[in-house]
Amino acid sequence: MSHKTLFQKIMDREIPADILYEDAECCAFNDVNPQAPTHILIVPRKPIPRVGDASAEDQGQLGALLLAAGKIAGQLGLKDPGKGFRLVINQGADAGESVPHLHVHLLAGRALAWPPG
Repeated sequence: MSHKTLFQKIMDREIPADILYEDAECCAFNDVNPQAPTHILIVPRKPIPRVGDASAEDQGQLGALLLAAGKIAGQLGLKDPGKGFRLVINQGADAGESVPHLHVHLLAGRALAWPPG
């Protein structure tokens, strides 16, 4: 029997979180350790461990994450002129991955440096 990931427990309402968006494919909530004034995690309902583990059958799920990011950004006014946002997906410890459940970070609310650190 496999164990639920932290994100599955949040989606199942076993762990409280400020859920900002959800649909049949994904769920989005504020990061508990924000790296920008706006830092939202967009998580697929299917527990894909990381982007490098996704398969062709996950193509729809991966697209749903990016479409959800666009919807959320629009709801927050981040697509307005003069605004912006960054999407980040981490793979592995060197990239900062800390939860083995694929997720997209939506970062905004301040100028984001390039290249990222």
